[in-house]
Amino acid sequence: MTAPAIEDLLRELTPQVLGALVRRHGQFEGCEDAVQEAVLAAAVQWPAEGVPGNPRGWLMTVATRRLIDQLRSDLARRERESAAAVDEAPEVPDTDDTLVLLFLCCHPALTAASQTALTLRAVGGLSTAEIARAFLVPEGTMAARISRAKQRIREAGSSFRLPAGAEREDRLRVVLHVLYLIFNEGYTASSGPELHRADLAREAIRLTRTVHARLPGDDEVTGLLALMLLTHARRAARTTPAGDLVPLAEQDRTRWDRRLVDEGTELAKAALAGPALGPYQLQAAIAATHADAATAAETDWRQVHALYLILERIAPNPMVTLNRAIALAEISGPRAGLALLSRLDGDERMAGHHRLLSVRAHLLEAAGDPAGAYEHFRRAARATASLAEQRYLEARARKLPDGR
Repeated sequence: MTAPAIEDLLRELTPQVLGALVRRHGQFEGCEDAVQEAVLAAAVQWPAEGVPGNPRGWLMTVATRRLIDQLRSDLARRERESAAAVDEAPEVPDTDDTLVLLFLCCHPALTAASQTALTLRAVGGLSTAEIARAFLVPEGTMAARISRAKQRIREAGSSFRLPAGAEREDRLRVVLHVLYLIFNEGYTASSGPELHRADLAREAIRLTRTVHARLPGDDEVTGLLALMLLTHARRAARTTPAGDLVPLAEQDRTRWDRRLVDEGTELAKAALAGPALGPYQLQAAIAATHADAATAAETDWRQVHALYLILERIAPNPMVTLNRAIALAEISGPRAGLALLSRLDGDERMAGHHRLLSVRAHLLEAAGDPAGAYEHFRRAARATASLAEQRYLEARARKLPDGR
C-alpha cells in the first residue's frame, strides 16, 4: 500500500478508534492523546513493515496500551483503572462513532475556531502541526487552542452520545457550519501565498460524506455535500499555471471535474426534493445552475438571482446580499447592482471587506467609472491577506486608465 493510501486509511480509522475508546473509557482528552500516538506509530511502521491484516484492531490495541500507560501514571486511579484495562482485551466494536465524535467536537461551549481545530485533529486525523500550517499560526498556539478545547469539553461534562430532539438538530447545524468553514478555508485560503488548500477542502468533503452516509435523509446534509462537490469541481480551472486567480466568468469549463459536477448536481436535485428549504440546499442549487451553463454567457442569472433572493429571506447575511447584487447586475445592469451594494455600507461586518470592495470595483468598471473602479480594486488588494487575490486585484487595477 502506498504512503498516500496509508494516510487516507489512517484518517478514516482515526475517528472510529477514538470513538470506541471514548465510549469504553469515557475520557475524551486522554483517549484522543492515546489515539494520536497510535496513529503516529502506524505512520512510521506501516510503510516499512506493511499494513496489518486488521488495521483498525491494530490501532485499537496500540491506543489502548498507550491509554493504560497514561492511567498507570495517575496514582490516584492506578489500581482501579489500569488493572481493569490490562485484564480485558481491547474490543473493536462494529459501530462507527464518527458522527457522535463530530457532535462532541462541535460542542456549543467551544468557539468556532476551537470547534474547527478539534474536528480536524480528532475526526480528521490531522496532526497539530498540519492544522497549524493550514491556518498559518504557530504550532504552539494551535496546540494550546486544542488543549483548551478538550478541557472545556471536560468541564462541560458532555457525555459521549448523540443528543436527542431539538438539541440534536441544533448541534447538527453547528457540525455542518464547521465543515462548511473548513471547506471554505480550503477552497479559498484567507491568507498566504496559495489561493486554495486542496487538502483541507478534500478533508471537509470526506467528513461531510461520512455525515451524509449516516444521515442520508437530511436534506441540508445532502445540500452541503452537493455544494462542496460542485464548488470543488472548479478547482483546476481557478488558477493559471503560475498560480494566479481566474474568476468564474473566465474559467475554462472543460477543465471542471465532470464526475464531481454530475454527482453534485444529482445530490442538489435530491436535496431540493425535500419538504423544506435550507441555506445549504439553496447554495447547492445556485452552484448547480452555474455548473449547468456550458459558458458564462449561458448562465441563467434570473434563476441565480431568484435563489439568492430566497436565501436572503431565510438566512439573511451580507455575503448573500453581495452575491445577489452580482446576479442583479447581470440582469438589470451594473447600476442596479451598485444600488443594492449600497445597503451594505452601514453593515459593520462588511466595513473594509475586500469582497465588497472588489465587487463594487467590478460594477463601477462595468458602469463606465474607471477611476472609481481603480480606487476600489487597489483598496480591495490592500484589504485581503491572500497573495493570489492581491495579485489579481492589483492586475485588474493596472488595466484601467488610472492604473499606472
